[in-house]
Amino acid sequence: MLEPISIDVLSLNLPALLPMAILTVGALAVICADLAVKGLNRSFLTMITVLFIILDFGAVLGYNGPTRGFFDVLLVDGISIIAQVIILVASAFFLPLSLSHRHFREFRMAEFYALFMFMIVGFQFMVVSDNLILIFIGLETSSLALYTLIAMHNRAKAFEAAIKYFTMGALAAGFYGMSALIFYALTGSVEIHQIEKVLMQNHFEPLIGVLSATVFMLGALGFKLSLVPSHTWTPDVYEGSSAPLAGYMSVVPKIAGFVVAMRLFEMLVFSGVVWLEHILYIAVVLTMTLANLTALVQEDVKRMLAFSSISHAGFMMAAILIGSTQANTALFLYWTLFMFTNLGAFTMLWIVRHRENLWDERYQHPYTKFSGLVKIMPTTATIMGIFMFALAGMPPFSVFWGKLYLISAAINSEFIFLAVIIALNSAIAVYYYMKLVIYMFLKEPVTADARLYATNASTPLKVIVGVAAIITMFAIVFVEPLLTIITKYVTASGF
Repeated sequence: MLEPISIDVLSLNLPALLPMAILTVGALAVICADLAVKGLNRSFLTMITVLFIILDFGAVLGYNGPTRGFFDVLLVDGISIIAQVIILVASAFFLPLSLSHRHFREFRMAEFYALFMFMIVGFQFMVVSDNLILIFIGLETSSLALYTLIAMHNRAKAFEAAIKYFTMGALAAGFYGMSALIFYALTGSVEIHQIEKVLMQNHFEPLIGVLSATVFMLGALGFKLSLVPSHTWTPDVYEGSSAPLAGYMSVVPKIAGFVVAMRLFEMLVFSGVVWLEHILYIAVVLTMTLANLTALVQEDVKRMLAFSSISHAGFMMAAILIGSTQANTALFLYWTLFMFTNLGAFTMLWIVRHRENLWDERYQHPYTKFSGLVKIMPTTATIMGIFMFALAGMPPFSVFWGKLYLISAAINSEFIFLAVIIALNSAIAVYYYMKLVIYMFLKEPVTADARLYATNASTPLKVIVGVAAIITMFAIVFVEPLLTIITKYVTASGF
């Protein structure tokens, strides 16, 4: 006769699930409220969603329990807490962008906000686990919600973007499943710390199996992180999405992917197997270089920013390749600073958006649209210029400090050639960022009607841009405290 199964509730450590549970309840509450009261105001939906995100943020910072929970599939450590903070801050920063002057269909639908919260839950599950199955569940939960959010923009290009993203995502899911299968076959476990333990005991033999699993996983995470050659979807999907959602995609899904990559690839880099390090090295260099070279020839600012975000992802993979505590700290510092600057740049595109393509038949934001903008809207041109200088890595703006610390980490770990490549790519990037500045400040205007550049402006959007610009300009004030906090959490996680 089978013995009854006894589960100690205390050992499950259910409070570890609290952050994800808050947003799940919030998503269900929004759906139920919409069923009960038709025609809920978008301001109400936005504020109630932000409230649940704030509660989630408090649960993340307030959790001081054991590191593992829920049958040991959850792993709440320092890097998971930092990643969740970035995810939640970026999400709270993004949502008020729905309160634009013009009314868009998706922002009037309660389903948008429910899917948004489910998407955040998926990202959180990705970063608070080292179990390959739970990571996959989180990955697919967030991805399926994101595909739908893109399509809800209700334009032909949005539907095209969602289909492209879904198709590539299905391929990436297949790669992930194959990689997890091989790792399980090699080690008998789906938990990364157990996989590492068994592979080290077996001296990473059979090597062909480990290499195959690594290549499949690089293909899967490469899609989420927009690494070459899995990056081809990025410019088209960003172009078809609304500007705020494109900015959000350039930050949040990638930080979730970086944490998974950090847990898995750093273990492989330090295996002593040269081929594993070489595979990552090639991916990093190709991602940085090809993305920058392609960005040089773009005619649309949003597509340029898409290739720019691919290049920045290459910089972050360089930190994972280096694998030192300083490099891992540089990753989170860089991405925190990049988050405000990049979201600010995409918000500027949202502010100057017009319902018709007045400047180009295909593109919504061609460079010619910004010609002589300083003479039409000097404040808008100046703020956009600040974001471009920051993304180019010029001092004393935000991203410069992240790049400086990353290059320092590379040199200290004797990755001299990699440091040179990062510096050269940063120099190349200056050209295409400054191209927009030249159009805004040195070209003659194509129109004198300032209203064409302000049809979507609203007070919430102006406030968010102002906050992003202040953080971008005065980042030097925050760098040292951020470094102290991030280093503490990264070190506590053993990275």
